[in-house]
Amino acid sequence: KRAYRTMQQHLADAWAELEAERERSTDPSPLKVKEVRVDGRRYVVCLNEEQRRKDAADREAIVKSLRERLGKGGADKELIGNSGYRKFVKVRGEAHYEIDEAKIESEAKYDGIWVLRTNLDLENELVARTYKHLWTVEDTFRTMKTVLSTRPIYHKNDDTIRGHVFCSFLALRLRHELEQRLEGLGKPWEWGEVIRGIDKLQEVTLGFENRAYAMRSELTGQIGLAIKAARVALPPTLREVPP
Repeated sequence: KRAYRTMQQHLADAWAELEAERERSTDPSPLKVKEVRVDGRRYVVCLNEEQRRKDAADREAIVKSLRERLGKGGADKELIGNSGYRKFVKVRGEAHYEIDEAKIESEAKYDGIWVLRTNLDLENELVARTYKHLWTVEDTFRTMKTVLSTRPIYHKNDDTIRGHVFCSFLALRLRHELEQRLEGLGKPWEWGEVIRGIDKLQEVTLGFENRAYAMRSELTGQIGLAIKAARVALPPTLREVPP
């Protein structure tokens, strides 16, 4: 409880802005940080202004609906059964409920905020950015499981473990390089559209009059932009395959 109260007191302190408001969807999300120490423990408090506005709007919608439901009366049990409503109501009298204004005010103080605890002697910016980059590792594994259709691999010795970690790191490094090149083109792009384009790119071999031809599908999504960024030359849509 003491750490909770101390954290609240420090929320009014100055923030250091690491990322400004986004102008494009591909821009990094807004990020501000500050350091708080409580009983010798170090916390890096992070704020996303974009998420703060969303949290406030979501809560406002819930409270507005809650006020309307309470105004009609006779729906107390339904309100308590709804997890969104439940945290903003309190008991008044016997089995009757009213809006908890103090709870609403308390919740608003933490809109868009997330907190990291660390014992490392690193800059606040490095702590926050390193944590945020964890999602790229998780996203890479999701890509491997869906697009590449890889199944679980159960390792039995150190060499295969090292190989698996190396391949995963290599995939992450290649994705990062491609994203950097896409940014360099200065055109809007979405990673999901790139993946969809890759997933739909196919090639089939056809036989005609004792000759073989390879025919590839048309480029869809943003695979064309990714290929341009990777500086890879695609073969023609239809080409003869040597014997």
